[in-house]
Amino acid sequence: MQRTLILLKPDCLENKIAGQVIGRFEAKGYEIKASKMLQLDDALLREHYAHVADLPFFPEIASFMSSSPVLALILEGEDVIQGVRDLLGPTDPNAAPEGTIRGDLGTDRMRNVVHASDSEDSAATEISRFFKSEEIPSQ
Repeated sequence: MQRTLILLKPDCLENKIAGQVIGRFEAKGYEIKASKMLQLDDALLREHYAHVADLPFFPEIASFMSSSPVLALILEGEDVIQGVRDLLGPTDPNAAPEGTIRGDLGTDRMRNVVHASDSEDSAATEISRFFKSEEIPSQ
């Protein structure tokens, strides 16, 4: 069993499609182990996007991701990391096939509905970044 971090981005919540997205995760058998609403601040965004924080487009990412709250989830399931990424499709919704979350619901590379961890290491790091240990049920 694996766990992964999911962030339902501002566009997901503003467009009232969070239920659809979560429903797709649950339909695949993934279990929500923890959830909470968060208003992301600059420090947390700089940490989360450290790999691009010095690039010219980072202010646009930070502005979007802090424009309204996000819903953070910890999902658990067999091969959940790759399974979720398969459900999401490519980062760019225009390249994502119909039937994927981003292909069906995303609008552009930034407004692509969901962030998901891309490996076991990033999942562990991201889960601890967004959730305190006491907010996470034990395995």
